[in-house]
Amino acid sequence: MSLSGKTLFITGASRGIGREIALRAASDGANIVIAAKSAEPHPKLAGTIFSVAAEVEAAGGKALPLQLDVRDENAVRDAMAKAAGHFGGIDTLVNNAGAIKLAGVERLEPKRFDLMYQINTRAVMVCSQAALPYLKQSASAHIINLSPPLNLAPKWFAQHGPYTVTKYGMSMLTLGMSEEFKRYGISVNSLWPKTMIATAAIEFELGSRDAFKRARTPAIMADAAYAILMSQGRSITGRLLIDEEILREQGQTEFEQYRYDPQGGSLVPDLFLD
Repeated sequence: MSLSGKTLFITGASRGIGREIALRAASDGANIVIAAKSAEPHPKLAGTIFSVAAEVEAAGGKALPLQLDVRDENAVRDAMAKAAGHFGGIDTLVNNAGAIKLAGVERLEPKRFDLMYQINTRAVMVCSQAALPYLKQSASAHIINLSPPLNLAPKWFAQHGPYTVTKYGMSMLTLGMSEEFKRYGISVNSLWPKTMIATAAIEFELGSRDAFKRARTPAIMADAAYAILMSQGRSITGRLLIDEEILREQGQTEFEQYRYDPQGGSLVPDLFLD
């Protein structure tokens, strides 16, 4: 089994975890739709849809870079149609695009909450809805949302409740769509890292790379996503998965290779995990 010839539509794939999932699938010979806003280089964040497309081709896959704002439902529908027309269908949707601002209600600007809600929660619905006609035609269809387990401990709401709400919204849609799309044979899961992942978005939010010393690379999320995509017949669906846990289920026991800094000390658990 492999992803050879399968088509993955990945939002936010111009950098970070989305890029890593794209490259992991490309190594199998998959078709990758790189859907993101970054068509021009960003002064602080590396990667564009075109640079990742080149990497995908170099890794052995086929690439279709599409500039896309996941807040625009008409643009999303058009992008799905272009992807399906170009590659002959869509087998997997990875809802990876995200927005983050770790602030509480007192200090968060409403427009920033709107942005997080639209890119996190709403885009999962919009993109899944637009992909559904094509996923129905796939013999092994998957939706993966990059969102956490539903941990209702008050501490996860105390400092950044608005962000928490938008990420939990994604996970609740995972549970709902897994049941709703059961009749179509579509697997729907969430995936979340056990530890902090060294990405440009985290560096941008925290203001430095200091925390990377105690983080893992995006490769562990890519390997975990690959493990989910290798499953057949909804054998894995409706789950809010942790990267290390799903890999352990698949028999993997060694994880040191994922450390960003082998000498960095104890790893920092990611948000929403006790």
